[in-house]
Amino acid sequence: MSPTHDIHGAVRRPVGQVTFLGAGPGDPGLLTLRAVEVLASADVLVADPLTAVAVRGHCPAGVELHAADTAAGREADAVVLGGGLVARMFPAVQAGKHVVRTVDGDPGMDGRAAEEMLACAQAGIPFQVVPGVAQSVGVPAYAGVPLCGGEGADVRFVDARQQLADSTWSNLGDCDATLVVRTTLGALPVSAQTLVAHGRKPDTPVSVTLEGTTTRQRTYTATLGTLAAELKAARVLPSPVSAPVDPASSVIAVVGQQVAQRASLSWFETKPLFGWNVLVPRTKDQAGALSEQLRSYGAVPSEVPTIAVEPPRTPQQMERAIKGLVTGRYEWIAFTSVNAVKAVREKFEEYGLDARAFAGIKVAAVGETTSQALVDFGVKPDLVPSGEQSAAGLLEDWPLYDPVFDPIDRVLLPRADIATETLVAGLVELGWEVDDVTAYRTVRASPPPAETREAIKGGGFDAVIFTSSSTVRNLVGIAGKPHNVTVIACIGPATAKTAEEHGLRVDVLAPAPSAAALAEALADFGAARRDAATQAGEQVYRPSERRPGSRRKAR
Repeated sequence: MSPTHDIHGAVRRPVGQVTFLGAGPGDPGLLTLRAVEVLASADVLVADPLTAVAVRGHCPAGVELHAADTAAGREADAVVLGGGLVARMFPAVQAGKHVVRTVDGDPGMDGRAAEEMLACAQAGIPFQVVPGVAQSVGVPAYAGVPLCGGEGADVRFVDARQQLADSTWSNLGDCDATLVVRTTLGALPVSAQTLVAHGRKPDTPVSVTLEGTTTRQRTYTATLGTLAAELKAARVLPSPVSAPVDPASSVIAVVGQQVAQRASLSWFETKPLFGWNVLVPRTKDQAGALSEQLRSYGAVPSEVPTIAVEPPRTPQQMERAIKGLVTGRYEWIAFTSVNAVKAVREKFEEYGLDARAFAGIKVAAVGETTSQALVDFGVKPDLVPSGEQSAAGLLEDWPLYDPVFDPIDRVLLPRADIATETLVAGLVELGWEVDDVTAYRTVRASPPPAETREAIKGGGFDAVIFTSSSTVRNLVGIAGKPHNVTVIACIGPATAKTAEEHGLRVDVLAPAPSAAALAEALADFGAARRDAATQAGEQVYRPSERRPGSRRKAR
């Protein structure tokens, strides 16, 4: 923040401030537009632990980071703030810095923000508040429990993490209001018994949600009278046959008749891949869109680079090709991958060129993904396969060379160093001359961390998505073969054949050779699996929850 001058020309120190910002209950998508805007101007970030990673991604690269809570040892070098926030951040504010204090949920309902705001006010520190989705509101919504009915309702929010007075319990027990209770898992049975003791009927419905709005969310329904037994049966609370969840885990419980609507309104935990850990072995910079689509189906994607893309060992070939594009050497240029588009685009930028350099040249793309990469570059392809999106499909639609209509007989084919000769041979057979140029090299990536390798081989992943034959070969090479309980999904017949050659059973085959179609096919598989279990009256399990060593039946 630059210094300013007053009317007399004297330098005035910039004025800093603190922003108390609600980061929502856990789902990064629940950050508000205003929150994202404010985070982009942060000089110092003080973040609650649940949403710390999500909010960091919206901050400038040089932001100074602090953790607001280190009780669980989440960051070894974190600064313990809380009550000492004002004392520690006062120098930053004095220096004109913008301190953003993010709260899990909403500053007015969650955490210690109210105390910290009061301390700022007393110290004369300027502050503002950006509301967020409160945990007591967002979690029931994700659990499929509406807090108000069509005729409205009396809703009361209760923080039972601290001991409540008997008079408070009496008021809660005597009323018919829907109660939203924030507490810990271990305290739930006593809270339920206390409500019954103070007048609530034992058959009053109650829902309990752990890790709400995240893909680890779990919701259990019972009544006040059966809550303890139901949670023990679900192996959440201690029982003779189960290892319990940490009793200090934070939960949101809803008490009242509105809970009955969950059976019809549960929309989040019923997503087709909800909670599935899906391995995405791809080139790192290409995994984003696929991972985002998997998240929309409720999955938890883990991106593991198996292929690294590097420039050609010698640049002369590509340099001559780019010069040929500019001087009119080629009638066509054919792109067979997103990486080929990226390689040509980078060369263009290196030489100060842009999409206008393609003027007068026909452009072909092997499929939808590659076509979209060209459109993003500002180039609309003249030819995309109408059938199979592959080199063979491209050849099916490629025109014969005609010396009358085609003044130039040459095609530029920028591609990987390990690409097959199918397209080159087919174009030559159609009468074209082909400049087959190495635009990039694909090399095997470094092995993933040991825990990831163990999860792959030990059945820790529910599914693996293969988008090419090379991802199959490279994943097996750097991490080992996926466990037989893991669902294997392949983008096309060639990739499936490679997977089978490596001893893998292919469960899902994309109807079209695109990453989007592959993710959708896996979601359809998950939905069919869930529906079959539900119709059979069985509990829905993720593939990784099957007993280790149990072999999959043919589907």
